[in-house]
Amino acid sequence: QVQLVESGGGLVQAGGSLRLSCAVSGRTLTNYVMGWFRQAPGKEREFVAAISRSGATTYYADSVKGRFTISRDNAKNSVYLQMNSLKPEDTAVYYCALDLTIRANPLTSEHEYDYWGQGTQVTVSS
Repeated sequence: QVQLVESGGGLVQAGGSLRLSCAVSGRTLTNYVMGWFRQAPGKEREFVAAISRSGATTYYADSVKGRFTISRDNAKNSVYLQMNSLKPEDTAVYYCALDLTIRANPLTSEHEYDYWGQGTQVTVSS
């Protein structure tokens, strides 16, 4: 059984930083593309970042490019999202997701991801 567990969310002031973690169990992370998505109140879930199996390729939403960094540690079966220069509009529940299809490069559509964590709340105050 595949499980994804996010942690690291919280309340931070604008301009601050947070590091989200996603621990994966039930699958060897090396084989899979991973992504981060977020959902703000009253809005649809949106793509934030994704990373290839090796970590060599990363994609970011334009809204977070240059501020967020996705990384992975396959030995620890974990994926991370370093978030710097946070803005109030980054406030959302953040989800990590696993794509079961063995592919070279990550995709940005949530429909391509098969397993999801329960989410972690990030709140950025102004």
